[in-house]
Parts: sequence; C-alpha cells; structure tokens
Amino acid sequence: MSRADFDLRPMELSDVSGGLRLSTAEGWNQTERDWKFLLEGSNGCCILAERDSTIIGTTTAITYSHQLAWIGMVLVDKAYRGQGVSKALLDHVFKNTSEISIKLDATPAGQQVYQQFGFKDEYLIDRMVHVLLTNSASFDNSGIETVPVKPENIKEIVAFDAAVFGTKREHLITSLVKEYPDKAWMVRHKNRVTGFVLGRGGSKYHHVGPVSASTMEVAQALLAKSLEGLIQKPVVVDVLQDKQALIASLKSLGFTKQRHFVRMYKGENHFPGTTEHSYCICGPEFG
Repeated sequence: MSRADFDLRPMELSDVSGGLRLSTAEGWNQTERDWKFLLEGSNGCCILAERDSTIIGTTTAITYSHQLAWIGMVLVDKAYRGQGVSKALLDHVFKNTSEISIKLDATPAGQQVYQQFGFKDEYLIDRMVHVLLTNSASFDNSGIETVPVKPENIKEIVAFDAAVFGTKREHLITSLVKEYPDKAWMVRHKNRVTGFVLGRGGSKYHHVGPVSASTMEVAQALLAKSLEGLIQKPVVVDVLQDKQALIASLKSLGFTKQRHFVRMYKGENHFPGTTEHSYCICGPEFG
C-alpha cells in the first residue's frame, strides 16, 4: 500500500468505537470513556488514518494548559503495518503541535521510532501488574492519615500536580476526581496537601495513578489506601523506575513487571516537573 491509499483526518467523538477496536485488539487497557476524554482534551489534534471508511490507525495529542502536547494511542491495524501509516500520523500531529512542547511515554519498540523524530530520553517507568490483588499489607503507612479528595480540594490537587508534572492538568485531574471519587485520596499536613493518588477503571485492569507525594512514606500510604479498595481485582501501576522501594513493596504483594516505558521529549524539555515527588504516572496516554 502506498501513502495515497489512505486518508488522514481529525478524529471525532463518533470515531471512538473505531479507536477502541484498535486498542482492544492490542490488549490495551483503555475504555470508551478514556477515548472520549482524549478527544475532548485534544483541541482537534487527534488524528486518524482511514481507508474505505475504516479506521486503520490513530494518534492522540491531548494538550495541557496550551503549553504541552501529550502524544498517545499510536495504533495501526496489524494488516496495515509497515506501510507508512504511523509515520504519516505522527508527521501530521507534530506539524500541528509545533508551537508547543511535545512529550510522550514510549514502549521500547516505539523509542527507536521516536528517536528518529528527534525525541530524547528523560527517564524510565515500570509497568507493574497484578491479575488478582489479594492484600495490601506490605505497605507501612507509618501512621499517615489519608482522606478522600472532595470537589473543593481539586484546586489544591491541580496545583500540587502542576508542580510535580510540570504544567497544569486541570481537566484531567478534575475528571478523575469526579468520575472515580472512590479512587481519589490525599494526605494533608499543616493544612496543605502533601500528596495524592487518583485512579480509574480500565478494560482489563484498575489503573492506580498518578501518585505524587512529598516523601516515599506519604506515597506508600496513598498507594496502600488505593489498593485497599481493589482487593480481588486486577490492578496496574506505572511506577517511575528510580522509586525502587515502592517497586519492591509492590513485588512483595505479588505484582510483576509487565514491561517498561521511556518518557521522552522533543526539542527542549521545558516542563521537566519535579520527578523527586513523582511516584506513579497516570498512564502513558495521559502522562
């Protein structure tokens, strides 16, 4: 197939089923709700490849604070791989986001592709999974109290997240707190937020993250609280690889490493955030 055999166009909400078909075929964890969120937060930068009215490839680019484009959901139907579809999609997205910074979390295979586009490595993230969580007893919370995140706390959580992630993700944080309130917890000390955990449902696993905290002890308390509500359920957590104590605790609960991701950036890294306080990410499609 030549480049002329497929067309590119902006992805719309009516295309969600086509995108979900591709992600489900890959065994990925996204739901219809995830796809809708990505499209609603993209400012029209999500692109699909289409042939004979069938979606054969996608790339999403959710934008945060009109400063950072986060690339995700780079998918191509197996029948059309190796024929320039993903390159055409990425070329198009990069041209349409050239005025702002661009980052992504790549698989090892994707890392080589993105390096050809000028992306540089930032750090590694381990995907830890448990097909049926049985307990969360391996975490010592050292008496740290966790409390539910309420709607009136969202502004504080957004500000804490911005300092850690590098830029504001108000729409993402607000959506996660409101749609999954049972997965949203925080720690306060001296009347200010010192850490939080959010989460969401998935097609295969319950996803825990992001987890951002002032200390490892706070992060462990938050993760323990989140896991308490997921006993007898499949769970996935994407942990920064330098947080070895957290990874060791997860392994003691029976979590295993499924694979790793590489956080990458194009051009200059204008939004490095504070990785010291970042423990688990929201997922490679969200950052």
